Order: sequence, then C-alpha cells, then structure tokens
Amino acid sequence: MKFTEYLFEEVKDIWNDYLNHKFICELGQGILDEEKFKYYLIQDYLYLKEYAKVFCIGAVKAKTMKEMKFYYSSIKGTMEDETAVHINYLRNFGVNIDELEKYKFNVITKNYTSYMQSIALTGNLKEIAVAIMPCTWSYNYIGKYLINKYKDKIEKNFYKDWIEEYASKEFEEFTERWINYIDELCENINEEEKERLLDIFIRCSVYEMDFWNMAYKTI
Repeated sequence: MKFTEYLFEEVKDIWNDYLNHKFICELGQGILDEEKFKYYLIQDYLYLKEYAKVFCIGAVKAKTMKEMKFYYSSIKGTMEDETAVHINYLRNFGVNIDELEKYKFNVITKNYTSYMQSIALTGNLKEIAVAIMPCTWSYNYIGKYLINKYKDKIEKNFYKDWIEEYASKEFEEFTERWINYIDELCENINEEEKERLLDIFIRCSVYEMDFWNMAYKTI
C-alpha cells in the first residue's frame, strides 16, 4: 500500500463527513445561503494567503532545483489560479478586492493556518507536504463528488464555478502530482515518522471540518 493510500484510509470517515456536511450539500444543490458563501470566500481567501506561505517555506527547504520548481508552481497555482474563482464571486457580491486583507481572521482560520505554518517552520519536507495535502486533496474529493452527484443540475447552480474549479482536470492533476510527490518522499519512512505524519494529516483533516462548520454557522 502506498503511503497516501494509508493516509486516506485513516481519514476516510472524516472526509466522507465533509460530503454530508450541510454547507457542501446545500452548495451542491444550489440552495446555500449566499451570505454564508460570501463569508466562507472571504475566510478562504485569507486562508489561501497564509496557506501559500507554507509552500514558500517548502521552497526554501527544498533540496533540489526540481523540488524548488515544484513548490514554486504550487505557490503560483494557489495564489493566482485558485483565488481567481474566489475573487470573481466576491466582486459579484460587491466586495472591494483591494480591501480583502483588512478583514478579520476567524479564530478557526487563524488556528488552522498557524498550525500549518508552525509545522512548516519547524518540520522537514515530509511534514510540510503532509500538512499541505488535506486541503488540496479533500477539495478535489469534494469537487468530484459534487460534479458527479449534481451534474444534471449544475448549469443552473449559482455555485457552478466553484464546483467546477475543484472538480476540474487541472485541479485533479495538481492533486495527483502532490500525491505522487508524497509517495516518493515517504517511500522508506520508519514507524515513528509514519505516526508523526499521520498525526499531522489527521489534525489538518479535522481543521478542514472545523472550517466547514465555521462557514455554515456564520449567520
């Protein structure tokens, strides 16, 4: 069993709970309160800004030029491609994009990003990669689930662009590159490392659930 397969098996129940979460279910049906979505987008924009810094630390700690380029491309994808969907929605909501960074972090957003950054600053590349992965991988997991379940109704769904972003071939390929990178990086880890990395992966997966809870309970 590949290491990422082991990680997935350990968090599968948590991730399947994402699929049944009210925020995700209502988003898939197109009935999610737009104010909740707006708040989520603002917090996720702030999150992505801090999340990108984790990739930056990875680039600094990278051992080879190839690895540095891998982290660099991920930074670009996060800061430009992923945030583009957020910005389009927020503009339609009348949010001044230049003012976004002045919004206050929710405590969940702050705690989650602070945890990942602490792992990045003190840990090695294995720990950085595993801290990064639950966000990227679970969003692709959610996106593919939603596109398959609601494909017949997607065209009329206000949240179509969000769903299609995370279900897209490009995002899936990005996710697969990270899965392959982690499997290669962790090919010969010992049991102590395995337990440490699993703990990080589970903690970040739980933070993802906290983020969905926070987004749904804002109003």
